[in-house]
Amino acid sequence: MFPKIIKLILALLTFAYGIYQFVDDYIGNGIMLLLLSGMFVLLYFKNEIIFLAFLRLRKQDFEGTQRWLMRISNVERNLVSKQQGYYHYLLGIIHSQTNLTQAEKSFKAALKLGLSMNHDLAMAKMSLAGIYLQKRRKREAQILLTEAKKLDKHGMLTGQMKMIQQQMKRI
Repeated sequence: MFPKIIKLILALLTFAYGIYQFVDDYIGNGIMLLLLSGMFVLLYFKNEIIFLAFLRLRKQDFEGTQRWLMRISNVERNLVSKQQGYYHYLLGIIHSQTNLTQAEKSFKAALKLGLSMNHDLAMAKMSLAGIYLQKRRKREAQILLTEAKKLDKHGMLTGQMKMIQQQMKRI
């Protein structure tokens, strides 16, 4: 993984050299270099290691996901704020299996840093509501659950939300 400043420098250099190739009448080389510079810009905004960690999480391989996440050194320096949010979001999902207090901290950090997709925000708030419910903090869980319902526009989390509401009635 490259630090984000190196990704920007590489993007700028390949873009400049691509323009030079256009001026020098090497159109094919210029197009290829412009596409390569676009790839560096894409990797600036979408971290490759977080993407690989998401792929591991899809396979329910929590240890593999954690191994990929531990490869990111100095999170604040190497990731932009949204990527840091997803980093903490993934850590929250991993820790929710074993350590609820650590999962709570990770989900709070993810919500504070921000997530770009509404269903990810809804999932983080719903998971945090479930943690609050297990800690007998019903009012905070209810607030987060209503916020998650507003964010879940496609109804992907309705089953899990109904389960949490049934658990709330028991408390």
